[in-house]
Amino acid sequence: MTIDDLAVDLHRIGAVRFGDFVLKDGRHSPLYVDLRVLISTPSVLRRVAQAMLAAAAKLTFDRLAGIPYAGLPLAVAMALDGNLPMIFPRKETKSYGTQRPIEGAFKSGERVLVIDDVITTGGAKLEAIAPLRAAGLVVEDILVIVDRQQSGAEALATEGIRLHSVMKVSALLAALRQAGAISQEDLDRSLEFIQRG
Repeated sequence: MTIDDLAVDLHRIGAVRFGDFVLKDGRHSPLYVDLRVLISTPSVLRRVAQAMLAAAAKLTFDRLAGIPYAGLPLAVAMALDGNLPMIFPRKETKSYGTQRPIEGAFKSGERVLVIDDVITTGGAKLEAIAPLRAAGLVVEDILVIVDRQQSGAEALATEGIRLHSVMKVSALLAALRQAGAISQEDLDRSLEFIQRG
């Protein structure tokens, strides 16, 4: 399966939609990438995990770290398919039990490959890796399915983190247009929004 085929599958299952969507930062976007729906289509989730494992093959790391919530099923799928250990930073530390900010076994000094679904500005990724770094883990690489190409890579680079993606949003859009899955108007409006940053 090619990346173009994967892009079409993502659109088919509703993970890529067109319309008027409010983003986390309050801006209106003509394109919404909602990869959380992958958990409802195991066959596509498996193909995404395999594409992510292929992208991760050139990287050096000791374990995966899935970012809650969208990154967790992706990291689990990768861990199972690639027989890789994983951990995850909690969004909130429980006030009972172990009260650990990170779930799973790890040692300080280990390298983790952070996994998430999509990146826009990078702010949420930097928040999520803070507890990993605070625990002594080395975080230098983040892998996502889709890079929205809206300053995320630059924001991560200022913190010494390299962004890797299965596909850039411009390639995803081109594949959908080539397959006749979206109109030229949807393509043009989406590309204009991306270029505005």
